[in-house]
Amino acid sequence: MLASMLAAENQKQILIVDRDVATVEPLRQHLKHVGFVVLAISDGAAAVVAVELRPPQLVIVDWNMPGLAPLELLECVRKARLVQPLRLIILSDLSGEHEIVSGLNMGADDYIAKPFSVREAVARINAVLRARRHDTNRAALSFDSLTLNTSTNRVTAQGAVLNVRGAEYRLLEFLMSHPGKTFNRTQLLAQVWAGNAEIDERTVDVNVQRLRKILAAPGYEACIQTVRGFGYRFIER
Repeated sequence: MLASMLAAENQKQILIVDRDVATVEPLRQHLKHVGFVVLAISDGAAAVVAVELRPPQLVIVDWNMPGLAPLELLECVRKARLVQPLRLIILSDLSGEHEIVSGLNMGADDYIAKPFSVREAVARINAVLRARRHDTNRAALSFDSLTLNTSTNRVTAQGAVLNVRGAEYRLLEFLMSHPGKTFNRTQLLAQVWAGNAEIDERTVDVNVQRLRKILAAPGYEACIQTVRGFGYRFIER
């Protein structure tokens, strides 16, 4: 039955993984009503199989899902080398700043705290999917041997694949798309984190530091330049 549901020919596919599917049923029904094909599962192993069998556009996964770390879904897709990147939204009843920042820094595209309104959840889903369409319509970005391929969601330098994902990937993609232009932290929050009110400006600094550390191995950390008193920009070495 799972295979037949996933085989449906529809590009607007969403997978919801929650330990209590009853809590997400109103969201599933609303998404179905507006044209999405939505599968809700409460089993972590089945969720991994579902993603491998027919990767959806978006996965919404319970942070506290028994037997399944949210980023396992991203890892299984990354190993499959899909043409299009998978988007991930984390659901959690832990709404403290630490949990939110951790989730985003670990690779999620957005975070929805429980209990949530269907209206807010749908707005966040649409924002993430709009960002996906924007990404897939862009050409690869390249400076020297540093290349960001928006079709495969991969960053390479000197022929080696760099482990850039989640917020660091979105930050690098945005800055590389506007070389030489300086953005303050508020602007970066709006562009990279979709203006999430739960995220403060310190998150920008943390992700810049993490991104520089990743880029340091091939010698590209200096491409992310700090403009004192204002923000950050991407420059060629």
